[in-house]
Amino acid sequence: MNDPRPEADARTRRTNHVVALLGMALVWILLWGTFSWANLLGGLAVAAFILVALPLPPVVFGGRLRPVALARFVAIFVRDLVVASVQVTWLAVRVGHTPHSAILAVRLRVDTDLNLTLTAEALSLVPGSLIVEVDRAAGVLYIHVLDIHDRAEAERFRLDVLALEARIVAAVGSPAEVARIRTERSGP
Repeated sequence: MNDPRPEADARTRRTNHVVALLGMALVWILLWGTFSWANLLGGLAVAAFILVALPLPPVVFGGRLRPVALARFVAIFVRDLVVASVQVTWLAVRVGHTPHSAILAVRLRVDTDLNLTLTAEALSLVPGSLIVEVDRAAGVLYIHVLDIHDRAEAERFRLDVLALEARIVAAVGSPAEVARIRTERSGP
């Protein structure tokens, strides 16, 4: 009897390597800021070198890509990016106002490496918030937030982070992760 798992595992590893190769090449192109065939080939070469010379443990994507939820995530993320940019610009040019900041700890509901990374990256890309530390074991993000005045604003920001996590999980999470978010959102 032949076990189909080794072949499936090899196929999964190849698929993961191809996805990682293409993802790193995309990041390379984004870092250069323009698409060209030279940037694409250079990105593929750098990505191949990284995958061969610096092998990492496999990161298995157990989720599903949901296009509608992904489009919703992107739309809200772009809106948040624009709103936060205007707010930070206003803080920078406003005379006589000293913004207060805070470092908030937010425990995510889904503590997978992928969710922690995607949520942290999305938060760091929005002006006015920056990830200071990640407690991977506990699933906690420590976030520096600009212009927080009281506990109510801190709690609103914490809820915004959890809403961001929910949008990410809805876009790329596994069915179990989506169910976990829905269960914890509805309460006990």
